[in-house]
Amino acid sequence: MDLFNNDVVSNILPYDGEVNYYGKVIPEKKIAHYYNQLLEEISWNHDEAIIFGKLIVTKRKVAWYGDEAFDYTYSKTTKRALPWNKALLELKNLVEQKTGETYNSCLLNLYHNGDEGMAWHSDAEKDLKKNGSIASLSFGAERKFSFKHKTTKKTVSVVLERGSLLEMTGTTQTHWLHRLPPTKKVKTPRINLTFRTIER
Repeated sequence: MDLFNNDVVSNILPYDGEVNYYGKVIPEKKIAHYYNQLLEEISWNHDEAIIFGKLIVTKRKVAWYGDEAFDYTYSKTTKRALPWNKALLELKNLVEQKTGETYNSCLLNLYHNGDEGMAWHSDAEKDLKKNGSIASLSFGAERKFSFKHKTTKKTVSVVLERGSLLEMTGTTQTHWLHRLPPTKKVKTPRINLTFRTIER
C-alpha cells in the first residue's frame, strides 16, 4: 500500500503500532535555509557497522547530538553525542510542539543520492526509551519510506516530502521494520533528522 502525501495522515499503520505523518511542517522558504545550514554546520562522518566481525564503513554519513554526551550503540559501534547547535535546537523545539513529546538526542543521516539507503531494521536499542517517540524531519530530496510487519509481512509506504515530519511511537519498533529503499531516480542529497529519547 502506498500513501500519497498531499494530506496529513494520523496513523498510517493498520495495526500493532503508530506512525503519524504530519506532512510539511516547515514553511517552504525556510526549508532550503535549514537544509544548507545542516549540510554546512553539522559534524558529518561516514557511518560504521561491525558485520560478522568486520568493520564496514558506509557511504551514508551520520551525526549524533544530544542534551549531554550520551553514548549510543547500534550495529556494534558506539557514538558520543555532540552538543546541540542553534539550528538543531530550533528544529527540536518545532518537533516537540507538533508531537507533544520531548526528546534529548538526535541522530542525523545524510544520503548523497538515491543509491544510498537503509536496509530493513527496527530502532529498538537498549539505550532508547521503550515504546518512545522517534520523530523524523526530512530535508532535500523526497524519498519513499517503507514499513513491513515482522509477522504478517504486510507493507506500508509513504513518500516523505521536504520539510515533512513523521513520528514512530507506541509498539511500532516491536512489531514493524522500516527502511529507506535505494532508488536510481534520485540524484540529489537527503538529510534526515531523527529525534529520540535516551534513557539511563
